[in-house]
Amino acid sequence: MLHPRAAQYSRRTLYFFEGAGLIVIALATIYAGYQETLLMINNARVTLADLLLMFLYLEILTMVGLYFESGKLPVRFPLYIAMVAMARYVIVDIKEMDNIRLLGVSASIVLVAIAVLVIRYGHVRYPYLEDLEELANPSSKKNNISGD
Repeated sequence: MLHPRAAQYSRRTLYFFEGAGLIVIALATIYAGYQETLLMINNARVTLADLLLMFLYLEILTMVGLYFESGKLPVRFPLYIAMVAMARYVIVDIKEMDNIRLLGVSASIVLVAIAVLVIRYGHVRYPYLEDLEELANPSSKKNNISGD
């Protein structure tokens, strides 16, 4: 077992690198959005695939912001991102896609959507003790890393 002082130092170091990593992700996402915007301007055209890609960037930034704000990363956000990414994949590559692949990707989107519903239902029906405590006492926010 670590000495309490060493444990505190280790925790602070991990939080620092976690924050730095989140900042790098946010900056890279902003830069990718900037590049995509310039590409749309240069092409003088905006497609549905472009809009979905911008939506993906926005979802990633929302996820990073939520993590900074609450210290929690809900499992649903990456699932939402996965659904939009798969929808974009279908839209961009539909001409080259055979029927089996299209059915497979479509089934994957449905499975991820069902997973979101199951997770959401479980979270509402069987909330975490921390969530119940936070509802009872909203002034005590914890920096908790667990998600839903």
